[in-house]
Amino acid sequence: MTTWKAHSHAIAVLTVLTGLSGPGHAAPPAGVRDALEAPLGLHPGRDFRLADGKCVDCPTIPQAMFYFRDEVIAVPAPGLPVSGHSSVARGKDDVRTWAAGAQAQALAYPGLVWLGAPQLLPDATFSADGASLRLPTGDVLPWRLTPKIATNLSYFDASSRAFFEGKPVRVRGTLEQVDGLQRYTARTIWPNEFAIGARALALEPLKGKDGLVDYVRAHDGGAKSAYSNRLVWQRQPGAASQWEGKPVLAVMLNGAQGDDDEAYGGHFAIATGTMGPRGEFADWIVNNFYGLDAYGEKGILAAPVPMDNYLADLNSGQAYYRPSYMLVAVLNHPRTAQAYQGGVQRLYNQYYRHDIAYDGALNNCAGLSMDVFDALGWHIPGRGPTHALMALAGYPYKAISKASLKEGRKAYDYLSEEQTRLYPAVAFDAAGQDLLQLVSGTPGRTLTPFEQQLRSDVEALILVRIPQIPSSRAFGSAPVFSYGEYMSRTPPDPADWKIVPVEPRPFPAALRDGLASNPPPRGLLPWPVALAGGTLLALLLGAGLYARRLWKKRRR
Repeated sequence: MTTWKAHSHAIAVLTVLTGLSGPGHAAPPAGVRDALEAPLGLHPGRDFRLADGKCVDCPTIPQAMFYFRDEVIAVPAPGLPVSGHSSVARGKDDVRTWAAGAQAQALAYPGLVWLGAPQLLPDATFSADGASLRLPTGDVLPWRLTPKIATNLSYFDASSRAFFEGKPVRVRGTLEQVDGLQRYTARTIWPNEFAIGARALALEPLKGKDGLVDYVRAHDGGAKSAYSNRLVWQRQPGAASQWEGKPVLAVMLNGAQGDDDEAYGGHFAIATGTMGPRGEFADWIVNNFYGLDAYGEKGILAAPVPMDNYLADLNSGQAYYRPSYMLVAVLNHPRTAQAYQGGVQRLYNQYYRHDIAYDGALNNCAGLSMDVFDALGWHIPGRGPTHALMALAGYPYKAISKASLKEGRKAYDYLSEEQTRLYPAVAFDAAGQDLLQLVSGTPGRTLTPFEQQLRSDVEALILVRIPQIPSSRAFGSAPVFSYGEYMSRTPPDPADWKIVPVEPRPFPAALRDGLASNPPPRGLLPWPVALAGGTLLALLLGAGLYARRLWKKRRR
């Protein structure tokens, strides 16, 4: 599992610390750019510097650097304000307090952005034989793929090459000197056709309250569909020509994987950035939450990450193993996107520190992302728990069948958690529906100041369908919207589920301090279960006493 990391770290050290120009090294071709020449979401890339997790003079908290020891990252340049975190309030309580203070008026910088590679080819095409990348300058650059992670079930293959054939691509990677010749190792391959063609969009509103659900489920989730955009609402007709440079806030939903029975729920994230000249969104920053305490089979790390990395990294890119859907809010003012980005950056600090912990039911990708909105004041209406009564019954069933109170608690949490925090697809639908109601003036509730701001800032709403990039992996499908749908897709016997085992990644005790050293108490027996169990026991005891009384009466 460490071979590919050691390789990437060696390349990063070669390129970032010593550079490729100078004695013994040819100057890079004109079409090869430093990765920091591109924006990083709402921030200019030039405000950052390249580093890795071994950096000793970076302004980033050491707990975050621990996870990126062998990765190329961008960190704020010296002297710039960096997002902090509370030492007394956890999670969205910290974000809520921060949002009410003066420091929230200006967007600070994230402690890090995960880049993965130090260079960027903004516009290239594959040569006819596939052995070289052709640049707009006419230069031809030999290339290769970054090594496949050993635990990754699939990889770039002939179908991937056919998908990219003849298409302009954007490639993140590393320019190397090999035997005196230059070669490019590609880490991310992004189709430049993935852009929002604003001027060509005609208004096509969603139909009915299930419009978003129908959109996601169409064509079995659209893994094999063409890339497409759909304008579903606009404040002013004909304003699309003015979207260039506008700030955006985007809700991202990734579909179900086709070869992992634990991944039918999909994935959820929020992105911020600005609209490119041709509607490009590769430079938007996606705030991606994944579990920290295990090495993911695809090498995914929880971090703010550029959109092209998030979707098209050759190992970890979501588009290589499932379809995706995005609802983009084009804004007339950056304050709403800045508020989210500033809030989630604080949440990341607590997350890396383990002040808050990832939990599949209570603190997953949807729950953590939605918590930021709630803390800012966008109170997206909930859908309630999956099944409160089933949760009460599920606890003893799982605890007894698995001989584990921990498994009982896990079953209870999944069945009792608010669905908009549990299911990525439900979070996407709830956020999208409420946003449409806000901008149309029919929210059905008294709006908070942030909700009023959100309503006034949105200029247009666009749906984006992103197909799965073909590879040796099975095609995915639409994510599930309910527990029943999830169970209907999985084999009846959990022993038959396809699951990729992962190795644990222990968090060093030396890095655990403050709130992380004093986690909130959480018992294995939820109080509703204890109350229900106590009530049942009292009823049984009462029934027994009553039966005993009747038996004695009859004897007399």
